[in-house]
Amino acid sequence: MASMKSPVIFAIVAVVVLPTLTMATEFWVGDTSGWTVNFNYQDWAKDKVFHVGDSLVFNYTMGFHNVFKVDGAAFKDCVIPPANEALTSGHDVIPLQAPGKKWYICGVGDHCAKKGQKLTITVNDGAAPAPAPAPAPTDAASGLGTSVYHVLMAAVVAVALVLL
Repeated sequence: MASMKSPVIFAIVAVVVLPTLTMATEFWVGDTSGWTVNFNYQDWAKDKVFHVGDSLVFNYTMGFHNVFKVDGAAFKDCVIPPANEALTSGHDVIPLQAPGKKWYICGVGDHCAKKGQKLTITVNDGAAPAPAPAPAPTDAASGLGTSVYHVLMAAVVAVALVLL
């Protein structure tokens, strides 16, 4: 009986948890250009929608750039925080954990002040909004796929409850 519990638990986790994990988006800042000078990061970000759970990836050549998370005033004036606050790996992944405005700058030389290496984004609360619901089916056959899915999910949960 114990050997049956593992596959059932795995199936429940896969059906319930995995879809929520795959909804997060990893944004490569600057796309193929990466984190560099003389790139318009505001243009890059303007059509993107960021949500809590997404992450930013700053790719650059280690030693040539860095990343600082700053506040709005430091962003505006390119005020560089203490060096020990810099991200310097060349592949810095920043999870977006709270909604609101976020500001990032490069602290190397005049990269922020004169070469535009700065990014501001707004992070929205929660996952991406669900798509609009489909129109109601006009006949029983058109809703069959959805019904089969719900029946299958109910069966998985029922089997799990019986086996546990």
